[in-house]
Amino acid sequence: MRLLFLLVLYAALCSASSVSTQEDIDILMDNVLVLRVPNRKDHAVNISLTCGEAYQNQPVFWKKKGELMPALQGNQITVLVRELDGGNFTCHLGPDEQYLNHTVILIQIDNETYVPEILEEKSPEEGHIQCSAHNYNGSFHCNWTRARGRSNAVVLLVKAERHSQKIPCELDADGLGMQCQDVDCPFREEQHRIILTVHVYSYARLEAYTKAFYLREIVRPNVLPNLHLGVGNVWSWSHPDSWEKPCTFFSLLFQVRVVRSDDSCDSHHPILDNTTEEPRYEVQVKNKRYVFCVRAQDKHTSGPFSDWSHCKGQKDIIKDQC
Repeated sequence: MRLLFLLVLYAALCSASSVSTQEDIDILMDNVLVLRVPNRKDHAVNISLTCGEAYQNQPVFWKKKGELMPALQGNQITVLVRELDGGNFTCHLGPDEQYLNHTVILIQIDNETYVPEILEEKSPEEGHIQCSAHNYNGSFHCNWTRARGRSNAVVLLVKAERHSQKIPCELDADGLGMQCQDVDCPFREEQHRIILTVHVYSYARLEAYTKAFYLREIVRPNVLPNLHLGVGNVWSWSHPDSWEKPCTFFSLLFQVRVVRSDDSCDSHHPILDNTTEEPRYEVQVKNKRYVFCVRAQDKHTSGPFSDWSHCKGQKDIIKDQC
C-alpha cells in the first residue's frame, strides 16, 4: 500500500486557529499522519491529501470513517481538521466502488503541561509502563493498562533501542504488553539505557509513552523453587531454573521472614526478618507453628525482589515439600 502524499497547504483562516507549518506534521508510519497541536481546543488546520499519482484523471471519491464526503471529489482534496476530529480518510474509484488508498490522521497534543489520558499511571515511580526480566539473557517484558473509559485504545507502534541500536520486540496478542530480546552479552556492564516508546491511540488522539532503563534495574528473579524443611529446623530452597549461571557470578541475596501462621509474608509484624547469601536458613523461634517466607534479589544491584515462596512450618517436624 502506497503512502498518501501529504502536503500542508495553509492554515484555516479563523481567529482561534493555530498556524500549521511543516513542523506540525509527522509521518509516523505508512499511511499514518500525526498532526501536533498545542492543546485540544481552538485549532483548525487545512491539510491536502492525494489519493495517488495513478488516479489523477479518475473519478475519485472520499470517505471519512466510512462516511461518504460528497463535497470532496478528485485525486487531491483539502480537509479541515478541527481540534481532535481526525480519523481514517479513504479514497475510492466511485462512491461505492473499489478502495484505492487511505491515510489516518491522528492528533497529538504537544505541550509540557499536557497529562496523558489513554494509559493508566500505576504510580509516579513506575509510570505508565512496567518492565521486568527474569535474568540477564536480554529477554524482557513490558506491560501497560488502559485507563478507565479507554477500552477502545489501540497500540499503533512500539519501538525499543539501546544507543541507536534497534531491539526486536513483539506486541502481545491482547495489545497490553510487548516481549523484547536485547542481544547484549550478559557478562558485559551496561553503558547505555534501553529506550522504549509505545504509540497508542484512542479515537483520533495519539499519545506516545517513553520509558528508559538499564536491564539491571528491572531484573526480578522468579519464585524460588523446592522450598522444604529439613533436620534441625533448617529450611532450604533452590535458585530459579531461569536464573543465570554460574550462580557465583550472578549472586542472589535472600530475604527470609517468619510470620504467624495466619499472617501473610508482607505482614508488618514479622516474628523474624533477616537476609542471607546461602540457600538455607535455620529458624530459631519460640512459636511452634509459623509460616516461613523467602524471596530473592540480585545481590549486586539491589534490584526488585521476586515474589515470596512460603510454606507452613511446625517446630522440629521435617517437611520434605510444600
